[in-house]
Amino acid sequence: MPEYGISARVSRHLQRRRALGAGRTAVAPFVGQRWDQLRDQCLEDGCLFEDSRFPAVSSSLGFKELGPGSSKTRGMQWLRPREICADPQFIVGGATRTDICQGSLGDCWLLAAIASLTMSERLMSRVVPSDQGFDDSYAGIFHFQFWQFGEWVDVVIDDRLPAKDGELLFVHSAEGNEFWSALLEKAYAKLNGSYEALSGGSTSEGFEDFTGGVTECYDLDKAPKNLWRLLIQGLARSSLMGCSINITSSGDMEAVTSRKLVKGHAYSVTGLEEVEYDGQLVRLVRIRNPWGQVEWTGAWSDKSPQWDYVSDDDRERLLINNEDGEFWMAFDDFMRKFSRLEVCNLTADALADSATQQWSSVTHGGSWISGCSAGGCRNNTRTFWTNPQYRLRLEDQDEDQEGCTFVVGLMQKGRRKVRRQGKDLLTVGYAIYEVPPSLMGKAQVKLNKSFFDHQASAARSEVFINMREVCSRHRLPPGEYLIVPSTFAPNEEADFILRVFSEQPSTTEIMDDDIEITVPMVIPEDVDIDPSFAAIFEKLAGKDGEISAAELRRILNRVVSKHTKLRSDGFSLDSCHAMVALLDKDGSARLGLMEFNFLWKKIKGWQKNFRQFDADNSGTMNAYEMRLVLKEAGFQLNDKLMQTISLRYSDSSNTVDFDNYVSCLIRLESMYRGFMALEKDDDGVAALTMGQFLMLTMYA
Repeated sequence: MPEYGISARVSRHLQRRRALGAGRTAVAPFVGQRWDQLRDQCLEDGCLFEDSRFPAVSSSLGFKELGPGSSKTRGMQWLRPREICADPQFIVGGATRTDICQGSLGDCWLLAAIASLTMSERLMSRVVPSDQGFDDSYAGIFHFQFWQFGEWVDVVIDDRLPAKDGELLFVHSAEGNEFWSALLEKAYAKLNGSYEALSGGSTSEGFEDFTGGVTECYDLDKAPKNLWRLLIQGLARSSLMGCSINITSSGDMEAVTSRKLVKGHAYSVTGLEEVEYDGQLVRLVRIRNPWGQVEWTGAWSDKSPQWDYVSDDDRERLLINNEDGEFWMAFDDFMRKFSRLEVCNLTADALADSATQQWSSVTHGGSWISGCSAGGCRNNTRTFWTNPQYRLRLEDQDEDQEGCTFVVGLMQKGRRKVRRQGKDLLTVGYAIYEVPPSLMGKAQVKLNKSFFDHQASAARSEVFINMREVCSRHRLPPGEYLIVPSTFAPNEEADFILRVFSEQPSTTEIMDDDIEITVPMVIPEDVDIDPSFAAIFEKLAGKDGEISAAELRRILNRVVSKHTKLRSDGFSLDSCHAMVALLDKDGSARLGLMEFNFLWKKIKGWQKNFRQFDADNSGTMNAYEMRLVLKEAGFQLNDKLMQTISLRYSDSSNTVDFDNYVSCLIRLESMYRGFMALEKDDDGVAALTMGQFLMLTMYA
C-alpha cells in the first residue's frame, strides 16, 4: 500500500490534470522545477515529493542564528502536515488575515504583506494557486507564484515544515490545521535562499513580490497634506498598505506601548472609513497586527465608548470586537502614533479588468559594473555620467492639468541571497534632470560629464539608502527628462531594475551611445619620411630591411621603459603580432619602412592622448578615462563594448596600463578594418563564412 494511499486515485486525477492543461504559461518555473510534472510523477510512483533544491536540512533554515548548531533550532524536526495534525487543510473557509500568526522568525514584515494580500481574492489566487491541497491529488508537493524583478516565477516546495515539540516553528494559522500560510512562507524562504534570509525587512518588499507593484514610503511626521486622498486613491487602485513605529534603540524592538502598539513591528493597513460621530465626520483606519493578538486600546479600539455614538449600521458593519489582532483607530491618532506608511501601487496586470483607476508602467533592467557603469552619486563629478541613463517622456498632464505625476522605483536584485557571503544591500538612489530643448527628440546617446557639470537636477530620490528599493512620487511639467540611477559610492556592483509608474501614459528608454568609428581605412603611401627616421629604421630592421613582431616588441619596450610617467608591464609578443597584422599588406608578418612609420606616428598620437586623459597622472587609464580616450582616438562605443573592454584589458584595480591601452586600440582598429572589408552594402552588416570569421579573429 503506497504511503497515504496516494495511487488509489492517480488515474482519475491525471486525466483531469491533462484535460485542464499545464497551467499559466506566463509564469517561469523557478530553478527549472515544473510543479505539474513533479506532482504527476510522484502520483504515478506512489511517493511523496522531496525537494532536492531546498532540502530538509539545516542550511535551508539559515547560516547564522538559524544555522547548524544554533540553540534556536536544537530539537527541531521537519514534519509534514499529516504528522502534525490528523486532518490538515490547505485553506479553511477562504484565506483570511487571521490565518497568519507569527512564529519565532523575525519576518513580521512579510506576514503583514501576506495579511494585506488576503484582502484581494484576485491577488491571492495568483500567489496561492487553488489547484492544490490534501485531497486525492496530494503528493507532498505545493507551489506558489512570486514576482521577481520583472517576471513571475513558480516556486515548488515539499511540505516538510520546521517544527518543535510537534508545533510549527515559524508562521502558522490560529486554527492549527490550516497550512497555506506556513507553506507560502517556506516557498518564499526557498526563493531567497533560506528561512533566515527573511529575517528583517520592509513590508514593501513583500508587497512587491506578491504583486509586481511599486511601493511608496512616507514618514508620517512629514507626510503630504493630501495623504488621506492619496490613500483613498490607493484603495481605489487596490493598493496594498503597511505601517510601523520607529524604534530609537535595540531595546525598543517589539516593545509594547501603554496603548498596546508594538514598536519596530510591521502592521497591515486593511481599510479606510469615514463615520459620523458627535455631528462630525471622523476618518478611521483599520490596522492588523500579524501576531493575531495585541491590539490598540485607545479611541475607536474594539471596546472603546466611541462606538456607542455612531449609527447602528456603522457599528454593525465596522466593529470587530474580538481579539484577532485587527482594530480601528482615528486617522489623526494613526498619524501621531505610527512613524512610517508604505503604499504598494499595482500594475494593470495585477488589477481586475473592472478597476476604475490604473497606472501606466514600464520596467528596465540594468547593472552597475565596477570601472564601467558604477559611477557613484553626483558627489563623484568625474564618473557620475557613466551611470546608466534613461530618458523619460511625459506628454499628457494629470486630470487637474497641474503637471504629470509619476512614481520612480529603483530596486536592487538578489541581495537577500548573498547574505551568506556577508554581503548586504548597497546604498542607492537616483536623480532626474530636465533635457534641454536643444537635445529633445534627438538620438538616445548618453549625456556626458559636461552636461552634468552645468545642469541641476529637477527631482531626485528623497534619500540614498540601503533598502532593496528606493521609491518616490514626483510631479513635473510635460517634457523630456533623464533618470540616472546610482549607488552612493562609485565602483559598487549590483544588478537593478528601474520602474516608472505614471498616471498618464509615458515612455522610457535607455540611453546609450551608438557605435561610431572614424579611423582612416587607407594607409597613405606617399608620405615623406624624415631621413633620420629612415636611418634609425635601417639600423633596427637589420639586413632583411623589415621589422618582425619580436623586433617590434624589443623596440617598444625599450622606448616605454624611458617614460616614467607611463606605467607598463611591457608589450607582449601577442600584442606586437597584432600590430604587425594591422599593417601587414602582403602577409609577410613583418613591417617595412612605410608601415613602421605609419605605426610609429599612430602610437605617438595615442601616447599623447593617453597623457592628456590621464587626469590623475597615475600613468594608467581608469575605465572612465578609457572611454574618453577611446572616443578621442575615433572609437565611440556603447556600454556593453566598454564593459567587455574593461574585463579584457583592466587589471584587478580596474586600471589599464599603457601597453594594454595600445593593445586595445590595435585590436579595435584591426577588427574594424576586417569588418569593413567584408561589408558589402554599406548597411552595417557583414556576412562571414566560417573561414572568413576564423581568419579575421585569428590574425586580428
